[in-house]
Amino acid sequence: MNDTEFKKLLGKRIKDLRTKRGMTQEKLAELIDVGERNLSKLECGEIFVKASTVTKILEAFEIKPNELFDFSNYQPENNIKETLINAINSDLVDVDLLFRIYRSIKY
Repeated sequence: MNDTEFKKLLGKRIKDLRTKRGMTQEKLAELIDVGERNLSKLECGEIFVKASTVTKILEAFEIKPNELFDFSNYQPENNIKETLINAINSDLVDVDLLFRIYRSIKY
């Protein structure tokens, strides 16, 4: 994983944690003492944070460092496609069910 990928994963993780808690960018920015614009850039993976800001993020979410840096749920899109294709080709997936889920999301 390179620096750019790491910044994007961390930003996505912070955004997910924030939204799961029903927290606005404005509120989180206030809690961690950064501007909303910088928080937006952080969540988009455009900038990185100082160690002191990481500490404030951990406190704001009331989590441990390993929870912040757990990127196991984030896979590159190509890996997801490949996993689904392999599962379909191996008859590990109910294709009808998968199609119904897709259709319910798309429409």
